[in-house]
Amino acid sequence: MSSDKSLHKHRSRAVTDGPSRAAHRAFLRATGLGDEDMQKSMVGIISTAGDNTPCSKSLSPQADSARLGVAEGGGVPVAMTTISVSDGTSMGHDGMRMSLLSRELIADSVELAVRGHAYDGLVTFGGCDKTLPGMMMAMVRLNVPSIFVYGGSMLPGYSPEGEERTVLTAIEGTGRYQTGAISLQQLDQIERTCAMTVGACPGQFTANTMAMVGEAMGLSLLGTATLPAVYSERLALARRAGRRVMQIISEGGPLPRELVTRKSLENACAAVAATGGSTNAALHIPAIAHEAGIAFTFDDVAEVFKRTPLIASLSPGGKYLAKDLNRIGGVPVVLNALLKSGHLHGDCMTVTGRTLAEELAAFPGADGEIVRESATPLHASGGLVVLKGNLCPDGALIKIAGLKSLQFDGRARVFETEEECARVVAAQAYEAGDVLVIRNEGPRGGPGMREMLAVTAAIYGQGRGEQVALLTDGRFSGATRGMCIGYASPEAAAGGPIALVREGDRIVIDAAAGTITLDVPDAELAQRRSQWQPFQRERLAGALEKFAKLVGPTHLGAVTHSGLAEWPYPPVGEDAA
Repeated sequence: MSSDKSLHKHRSRAVTDGPSRAAHRAFLRATGLGDEDMQKSMVGIISTAGDNTPCSKSLSPQADSARLGVAEGGGVPVAMTTISVSDGTSMGHDGMRMSLLSRELIADSVELAVRGHAYDGLVTFGGCDKTLPGMMMAMVRLNVPSIFVYGGSMLPGYSPEGEERTVLTAIEGTGRYQTGAISLQQLDQIERTCAMTVGACPGQFTANTMAMVGEAMGLSLLGTATLPAVYSERLALARRAGRRVMQIISEGGPLPRELVTRKSLENACAAVAATGGSTNAALHIPAIAHEAGIAFTFDDVAEVFKRTPLIASLSPGGKYLAKDLNRIGGVPVVLNALLKSGHLHGDCMTVTGRTLAEELAAFPGADGEIVRESATPLHASGGLVVLKGNLCPDGALIKIAGLKSLQFDGRARVFETEEECARVVAAQAYEAGDVLVIRNEGPRGGPGMREMLAVTAAIYGQGRGEQVALLTDGRFSGATRGMCIGYASPEAAAGGPIALVREGDRIVIDAAAGTITLDVPDAELAQRRSQWQPFQRERLAGALEKFAKLVGPTHLGAVTHSGLAEWPYPPVGEDAA
């Protein structure tokens, strides 16, 4: 922890102290602050609260409750919001290009607010997929006393027969309707009964996966991620978080970069693998590491995934939802099982100032049904696998949780955009044994690295989830299942081998061995490369143009700056400036 606690406690002196800050104080008085407030630590409470998605709809009252906690701890809470892009309503069309970009914008906007106003601490709230890593990235970049609070997931809906439904039921229902398996009236009934409360998607999709990552890395209070968004207990949690950040300010730590270490990043990967979490975690964890100046790539992720058993039966690869895991003790149940079997670093520090092992001692172990012991796993290796080979030299990702077979050998059907493939899938104009290759959808080539959930879910809904494979340099949703390989790196726009695939090429996938091979001679690939021309999209402008120019490769987290941003402490004392 830091040796000079006063520096962490009084960054805001640069705004409040001395005669030259009379105008600054005047602005603060206009917000309702008084003389005593000027002497207190000022804490930013930043959420992605908004009406655009149920994931963010629950955040406003939680953030408001955190204000009470900060005030109770002796600080001045300063609340504000930033944007979010709903993956639920942006998928399947051009709006999905904005999703990954929003992760960067969220991190940047929090940085600008905290640095611009010289806040002493930070409490962040996120709900929808990219908001969680965006907030965590900002915390690590700023390295001020911070804590992250997840807004929680929604409760499931139910069919007339009493079967649980989630948004995934509706997405895959579209594919079932296309095959004639259900009527339009039945699809409408699913639509109206699958998402009944505020909160994020309730399976182990990206939001819940990254909430688990927050606990595993020590950035969030243990046992909080799986609390449903509608539980009043979340208000007490937010208040507790506000009090805790004031303690961190007083004690001088632990700070985010003391929590995000190589060991804690490995813990995060282990939690993802053990639960069959979202493939997006392999993109976000390296991005968080990047903010701490730690080089953490697909190779590092793959090493942990390979050695970690799949022990939790969570949707979409398993049976249970976040509310079920919460009932038996939450994320710590998974972490305790991993700690017991030696798959977790228990000596990592957490936001409480105690080690992970010390914190986990208060929580139960595996129940044997929702979470198994590591000695009796659902699968010997994690629910996610990094594939490498001549087709994806820097790696690609597949979720194996729930797959019946880990091998696939087929012929390429090549699509230059997601829309091209979506039309073919909707018309069911593809055959068993096809490998549907969607390229030019990477972070730079998309730009924006769209999720392919609309396509993959339609395939699964048509009952052909493992009859065909899908390969893309774009992303997948945490809800994706089937023989789906994404994040292919290098991407097509960077001249990766996926750009050289031609119709009818044989592609061999072996998730057990961790390989993906394009069965084309090297000489032929060299000839194709000499003739290759990048795919041309329409002219870009605005945010997408900036993102395409700045974004780095997928296997390094698709980040947009050089990492480890430093913020010199402001001088303290009279007329600090």
